[in-house]
Amino acid sequence: MAARKELVLYYTPEKSDADRLLKGVLVRMGVRIRNLTPEQTDEKIGALAGLAGCEEQTDAPEAPAISEKMLILHGFSQQRLQELLAGLRKAKVPPIPLKAMVTEHNADWTLYELYQEIRKEHEMMTGQKESK
Repeated sequence: MAARKELVLYYTPEKSDADRLLKGVLVRMGVRIRNLTPEQTDEKIGALAGLAGCEEQTDAPEAPAISEKMLILHGFSQQRLQELLAGLRKAKVPPIPLKAMVTEHNADWTLYELYQEIRKEHEMMTGQKESK
């Protein structure tokens, strides 16, 4: 079996019991996990995901803290994405509304910039306006 290159960048502002459930699903699926911290909000998504040609920013201005959990997925096929989502539901992992796939377009964004974009998209899709 070929080695999978699937990766989940998991941002959480504070630890919770749900983290264990989420990580259990990822481990069972053989998905690599990289925990992100509030100190990394100014780092580029591509660098966080370990993409070739993407380097950590050393001179970036400090980004604001993010108060919500985020899942950022890299290297997932459509089928594996569906398996992951089903696994999270089956394990009763509380919903994490802010999810994104690493793309060529967002790889150069900082974690905070991606957060702002998916927060805006989530508000548009759900018709809610929250100030976070």
